[in-house]
Amino acid sequence: MLSFGLIIAILFFIAGMAGIFLPVLPGAPLLVAGMVAYGLLEGFTHLTWQFFLGQFILMSFVFGIDYLANVWGVKKYGGSRTAVWGSVLGALVGLVLLGPLGIILGPFIGAVSGELLAKQDINQAVRAGIGTLLGFLGGALVKLMIQIIMIVWFFTAIR
Repeated sequence: MLSFGLIIAILFFIAGMAGIFLPVLPGAPLLVAGMVAYGLLEGFTHLTWQFFLGQFILMSFVFGIDYLANVWGVKKYGGSRTAVWGSVLGALVGLVLLGPLGIILGPFIGAVSGELLAKQDINQAVRAGIGTLLGFLGGALVKLMIQIIMIVWFFTAIR
């Protein structure tokens, strides 16, 4: 039978995994919050400070991936520094104006706009925009793998 602490942790894990594709949900922090909630409810008997240190390190990797995957995608497809900044600003503005859909469209539009401001032709601008989409998808895949590792480690630690 599942304990109350484990049920709470699992609910946090579900929300955290959804956060991979819905940036309004902070994915990895929700996973760690679920682990902390479990620890508080179950007395931290199986979750050591080393466990939490490792989880915080993995959570930091997840944060870095968001930025680095976007930059990689733009650079890989020949985008300029202006396109990189445009994609970052586009992600922020897109999220505010379009909600979750804005995290996909915003960086694309921002990268294209950045390239056009840098006096690139439309083909190069669209290419940089496609790079942001591929960076987003690649980053989501890497975040998915890291977050699965975090959850598996949790279940391994509490058994």
